[in-house]
Amino acid sequence: MSSAVVDFASLPPLRLSGRPRRLVPMVVAYEPIPEAVSLHGGSSFRFLLEPVTAVAVVFDEGWVLVDGGFDPARIRDRATRTASFDYENYTPIVPPGDPLVDQIAEAGLDLADLAAALVTHAHFDHTGAARLLAPDQPLLLQRREWQHVNETTDPRGDFLFRADLDRDGLTLGLLDGDTPLAAGLAAIDTSGHTPGHQSFVVELPERTVVLAGDAADLLDNLEREVRCGSTVGREGPALADRAISRLASLHRAESSEVWPAHDPDFPVWSALVRSR
Repeated sequence: MSSAVVDFASLPPLRLSGRPRRLVPMVVAYEPIPEAVSLHGGSSFRFLLEPVTAVAVVFDEGWVLVDGGFDPARIRDRATRTASFDYENYTPIVPPGDPLVDQIAEAGLDLADLAAALVTHAHFDHTGAARLLAPDQPLLLQRREWQHVNETTDPRGDFLFRADLDRDGLTLGLLDGDTPLAAGLAAIDTSGHTPGHQSFVVELPERTVVLAGDAADLLDNLEREVRCGSTVGREGPALADRAISRLASLHRAESSEVWPAHDPDFPVWSALVRSR
């Protein structure tokens, strides 16, 4: 048995009413990353302790989750942790408890009201929320990303946990490029970092926020219009250049702001960390 895989267009409308009203940013883990991985041309010597982030998009009724960090069970069990993360100079750090579940509860959100989980891409520091989903709470990803997950001959080298995405009771909804998801919420194609990377545009009452994912790890990516340092495939660098150009244009627009996914100094994430 495995996940039920369906076209997003074939799914029932997401269980959301109205429009997005607020965002709930969450920092659910940390990971040491060389700057060069996040910023093309950056330093391979200088390491950043990057936050692993998630965002709840809260509608008038219902909400969706964008990304979800790690499954803490992989971190807490020593044998599983070693098998999963035994890379040179890489150690995921998860604070006590279950930071994703705990911060969802602190925000007054009920998992029963979760309409869907949206993943920017399939890297293992983004797919941990799949464990929380019921069959009627689909996980939405790009079709090209799902193909990448299935076609890879080296999941470890591609930083994928197939088990996060392929299990009984999970519904995968596949998107093809730019896709409206609900009133005030859309996925946009920002492939390059991975073959099916996507970002999300959220139209709030007072502003539009773009959740960039790893197409822009850092504010430097946006302000210098320099792509991420890690790409997949021969076309990856050119696609990532196109993605960062698109995101940088949105970043410069007065009507929108772009949130980089892993910048420890970005005010949204740094303020949240200081508050805790």
